[in-house]
Amino acid sequence: MSVCLGIDTSNYTTSAALYDADTGAVLMARKLLPVRQGERGLRQSDAVFHHVRQLPDLLEQLMRDGADAVAAVGVSSRPRSVDGSYMPCFTVGEGAARELSAVLRIPLYRFSHQQGHIAAALYSADRLDLLYTPHIAFHVSGGTTEALLVNGEQGLLTTRLLAHTLDLNAGQLIDRVGVMMGLSFPCGKELEKLAARCTDTITVRPTIKGGDCCLSGIENQCRKLLYDGYPVEYIARFTLLSVQETIYEMCERIERDYPDMPVVFAGGVMSNALIRESIQRRISCVFASPEYSTDNAAGIALLAAITGES
Repeated sequence: MSVCLGIDTSNYTTSAALYDADTGAVLMARKLLPVRQGERGLRQSDAVFHHVRQLPDLLEQLMRDGADAVAAVGVSSRPRSVDGSYMPCFTVGEGAARELSAVLRIPLYRFSHQQGHIAAALYSADRLDLLYTPHIAFHVSGGTTEALLVNGEQGLLTTRLLAHTLDLNAGQLIDRVGVMMGLSFPCGKELEKLAARCTDTITVRPTIKGGDCCLSGIENQCRKLLYDGYPVEYIARFTLLSVQETIYEMCERIERDYPDMPVVFAGGVMSNALIRESIQRRISCVFASPEYSTDNAAGIALLAAITGES
């Protein structure tokens, strides 16, 4: 099997990718869903509408720039690989993938959005060997804050949940604080720029229960800081440091039970340079490169190729 198409219609990004199994090359096309100024997200009905409009344009662009023929199509059909995991926006990508599979008479492979994130991280870090080796994977984004034990069976990324957030996801927290300060959604990049301008020494105290985390208290602290007149640069840095130390503490606790096991970080939040550089100084780990951290279909295309060859 040579070139495989991957499709991912997540909550905030329409994405398609081609993976060439012969060369290992990836070609991606993606577009954020539009969110109005001051809003903290989209209703699922609006997300579905925007995916329906954006996906054909991206596929046309991708196929114009990419291969003449596709041997298989992969798609993210659900957020996570657990029973009951469902989100309407993924039906757009799955419907398009089914149509392509039927018309082109090529195999269709379904994966979870989370599996795609982990595979994309391993690809970008040149660690595809971990597809077949047990490891710890953190998926930290607007929709998920989880630590997983990945079994590494046949490249299918079967997982078991080790720890997760008990309230807000890390990306949700970042976006809520950003919108609170008047930033445009999604707020991660703007928040990172503001945080880089703050040189104050800030002490944060993560809230960890067992191995799980709580993040909603950070939003309340940031609201109070804003009310008390603290600079937005300070609040931005406080937010990112709080996320950073929460993830670090979760990882430290997991490593006590799973020593010497490789650790992989994926998801949009982990593309943040402040968080990434701090954790890399203290933990031996693998990070996705920034362009493969945020939602993208590259991992889905890769998994389709591997599944087709097995």
